[in-house]
Amino acid sequence: MKHLFSILVLFLIVLASCKTEKKAEPVTPEKNLTILENVAYAHGFENWKNIKKLGFTFNVDRDTSHFERRWIWDTKLNLVTAITSSDTITYSRKDMDSTTHKTNGGFINDKFWLMAPYNLVWDKDNFTYEHIEKTEAPISKKTMQKLTIVYKNEGGYTPGDAYEFFFGDDYMVKEWVFRRGNQAEPSMTTTWEEYVEKDGLKIARIHQTEDGSFKLHFTDIETTTN
Repeated sequence: MKHLFSILVLFLIVLASCKTEKKAEPVTPEKNLTILENVAYAHGFENWKNIKKLGFTFNVDRDTSHFERRWIWDTKLNLVTAITSSDTITYSRKDMDSTTHKTNGGFINDKFWLMAPYNLVWDKDNFTYEHIEKTEAPISKKTMQKLTIVYKNEGGYTPGDAYEFFFGDDYMVKEWVFRRGNQAEPSMTTTWEEYVEKDGLKIARIHQTEDGSFKLHFTDIETTTN
């Protein structure tokens, strides 16, 4: 994942709140889709083509501290507006200088948290993957499917990182593990919960680690369609 995520991993770690959830209905996998595509489409990937603008606020709460920044992405023109407490910057992702390249690293990180299942399709040529049909999820200890992806050691903001997605028969991600540089031990493990739907996009609003010290969540998620 991206640079900011790696920094957060070094200092932050949340408790997955125990919630009673309705049992999800199993989804019949499409015969011609890969496991990557099945996960992406379960999260509404087929509707992405209709999204003209996407806005969201990325929040991190650690103990008593709070961090946030807002992004507005014109997906057709590939223009990004970054809004923080101290500044507002609009830049084209097709034409970046050193300053906007750094800002874009934050955008890539935050966007990855928001829609990582879509990156399973977008980035499929940049990682290797392995699918296990039954294993124990790290937080809930429930039996789930596991999809592990490992990014190549070149290109991107944090090359070589690994991610483990845990999901049920509906292909909706419930937990994941980040392993910086594909190291053996997890760098961070969080939930995926409180899904919301925006113009067909299914987005997990909250990600929490198990010990209760770190919570990453999204607010003011807005979409505009064609």
